[in-house]
Amino acid sequence: MLAGLVLFQPEGALGWGNEGHIYVNRVAAEKIPASMPRFLRRAVVEIAYLGPEPDRWRSPTEFALKNSQEPDHFIDLERVDWLDPLPRGRYEFYRKLYEKRAATTDHPDDYLPEHVGLQPYITMEVYGRLKAAFREYRKLKSDHQPTASVEQAIIFYAGWMGHYVADGSQPLHTTIRYNGWVGANPNGYTTLHDIHSQFETAYVGANISAKNFAGLVNAPEKLDDPFVRYVAYLRESNGLVEKVYAIEKAGGFREKGSPEAFEFTTHRLAAGSQMLVNLWYTAWLESTAALPVPEHSTPGPLKK
Repeated sequence: MLAGLVLFQPEGALGWGNEGHIYVNRVAAEKIPASMPRFLRRAVVEIAYLGPEPDRWRSPTEFALKNSQEPDHFIDLERVDWLDPLPRGRYEFYRKLYEKRAATTDHPDDYLPEHVGLQPYITMEVYGRLKAAFREYRKLKSDHQPTASVEQAIIFYAGWMGHYVADGSQPLHTTIRYNGWVGANPNGYTTLHDIHSQFETAYVGANISAKNFAGLVNAPEKLDDPFVRYVAYLRESNGLVEKVYAIEKAGGFREKGSPEAFEFTTHRLAAGSQMLVNLWYTAWLESTAALPVPEHSTPGPLKK
């Protein structure tokens, strides 16, 4: 039944589209190494199904849910090019944005967190949930206690995180030019509000499958600093925004598309799967109780 749900989910309008998110999660799950828990390696169908999950939370019929998590799917890096490195904490990031907003007279609301986007923060927060669940799994195993409940949590966190990681590999989720070129436009790129869905949903749904990029994804590596590496991954995507527009201008995303569009898209989907399996693997390795915990600065005293 679950396999059927994966195959027949209705096409989404956001993210990579339903198919792209399923493919990124599926390929990453197929690359989980033997050194990680067997139950997770056997959960490919469940993890693939969860790829589009946060897009299922975007219906206007659940206003509070939709409203609260809309900024999790993107970050407009051009709006924070003055902020390097990005703060590691969500609320430190908020504070910097509000300080910038207070000092700005030209479109100050551009610096509201919900307008800038929170993509790296939700990703690292779900990563933390996954690592904590792995730690609990290790403890229960060592105590010879049942692990079925925590296994379900791990599968959910792994699949949930996959959505945001896949969003991060899509260049239009990292830019103010997310759906039509804005600003100076000497190359005459489209300003119509259809490039986003044309690229990530219509083109991918009609022309790409998981097998087209599975061979581009390697065995996972441990990330020395997941937050820093993830932000670098987002910046790499942002550097490819103009490439998306150039391919669109050449008609590359229409119908069967062009070889250039196929190569570009499969490599971006593969980048999402690679980062995702790297994060899963790192969370597993870092879930040991003996791992030292780095100190992070906080913006002020916490209130209960």
